[in-house]
Amino acid sequence: MTALDDMPVGQHRGTVAELEAIRDAMRRGPSDRATEAQRAKGKLTARERLRLLFDDGEFTEVEGLRRHRASGFGLEDKRPYTDGVVTGWGRVFGRTVFAYAHDFRIFGGSLGEAHAEKIHKIMDMAATAGAPIVGLCDGAGARIQEGVTALAGYGGIFQRNVRNSGVIPQISVMMGPCAGGAAYSPALTDFVFMVRGTSQMFITGPDVVKAVTGEQISQDALGGADAHATHSGVAGFAYDDEESCLADVRYLLSFLPSNNREMPPAEACADRPDRLTPAMLDLVPADVNRAYDMRKVIEEFVDAGDFFEVHETWAPNVVCALARLDGHVVGIVANQPAALAGVLDIKGSEKAARFVQMCDSFNIPLVTLVDVPGFLPGVDQEHGGIIRHGAKLLYAYCNATVPRIQLILRKAYGGAYIVMDSRSIGSDVSLAWPGNEIAVMGAEGAANVIFRREIAASEDPEFARAQHIKEYRDQLMHPYYAAERGLVDDVIDPAETRVRLIDALSMLSTKYVAQPSRKHGNQPQ
Repeated sequence: MTALDDMPVGQHRGTVAELEAIRDAMRRGPSDRATEAQRAKGKLTARERLRLLFDDGEFTEVEGLRRHRASGFGLEDKRPYTDGVVTGWGRVFGRTVFAYAHDFRIFGGSLGEAHAEKIHKIMDMAATAGAPIVGLCDGAGARIQEGVTALAGYGGIFQRNVRNSGVIPQISVMMGPCAGGAAYSPALTDFVFMVRGTSQMFITGPDVVKAVTGEQISQDALGGADAHATHSGVAGFAYDDEESCLADVRYLLSFLPSNNREMPPAEACADRPDRLTPAMLDLVPADVNRAYDMRKVIEEFVDAGDFFEVHETWAPNVVCALARLDGHVVGIVANQPAALAGVLDIKGSEKAARFVQMCDSFNIPLVTLVDVPGFLPGVDQEHGGIIRHGAKLLYAYCNATVPRIQLILRKAYGGAYIVMDSRSIGSDVSLAWPGNEIAVMGAEGAANVIFRREIAASEDPEFARAQHIKEYRDQLMHPYYAAERGLVDDVIDPAETRVRLIDALSMLSTKYVAQPSRKHGNQPQ
């Protein structure tokens, strides 16, 4: 018999009624006025966001009754429930996902000791359960009234971001301001989403920039969604509203495994695996100098033409996307001839390297589509570290143990061919379309180097140059040269692209690579 059993029935009801009243106050938040102010900015509340994220809006909250224990500067008189962050778990497409959501209505969503401990706890729970974690970020940074204790709370978050990296998917959704050191947590996660007009990220704000450099700039221009999705590459996605943003967070989660010990979720596929792709013959021009949109090629061979592009507006000369082939998730890396002729440059190399590492972390096979004229030449590129950044992509591919398939559509020149997952760096299967050109450089450039003297001494230099270009192309750049030397496994009909990719991926589904004993590699920075 417990003390509760001794209570009169009415008293039981009284305690439950008290609990419900507390919970109701907790869910409503600080005041209607604060909620109206949030909505006036075009922003949803933390709980409204969580309802959009999870299946049927169902969410199990953790430490909803937590309150801070700080004092000074009036804090002891203001101790709201949740302490400005809602934490817990729910399901997305039936799979467990953990989340935390800053509540800007409470202390501006700022991070204090109790607030940080709640986030630490939910991150630890996600790691223990082996499930993704989503951060809905809308906070004003460290809580100044709590001093260095608040800063230490960020340290605990950063440590967990790094510890969980490559173990569980980590997604940051920026729905408000994120300034100073707080911006480093999203940067440490796998994906960053932003909403135009309401979210910003920067280390030093416009006032500090103006004071130090004299430059005048708005918050959005400095660290808004488009600034980071187009210029800095910090954000992979930018949206006009929170609803579409959260819908795509759910869509992204449908491609990712719960953790690094699982395979990505497969789906029943209505698109036939033996479907031919004859449209490929018209999508890619035979002339290697003519541009085309690689996205149309991807759309043609993936299941139902459906794919999800990452960093669409940053480094557009490289396309990185998640898709499915015969119901199984693949990561696609492709040169984009419609932007900078598909060359590899600093940004493109960094974008692709990061994507390859993510796919390898979460057991997502890689399909690399190659149509590359080389690395982008120029003083800015060389001084900006194209060697270093190109090496990042090379390192990522060489380090990847997932199934890897290379498909050469048209041209593949120089070191860029090697870097784009060639057989020589470990691609499992290399395929090529007829008409492919794999060479150190284009025939025109090669002829000008090799036959420079002969061309100069000729009575008709232009005719001589044309003859030597043809000679070089016939001897070293015909479509079967690489296949004859085992650098390409097969030259295929473009109409068979989907069939051959699915067949190769099926064969590689049991691939296993023994890793060398080491703490970790020292990848280029």
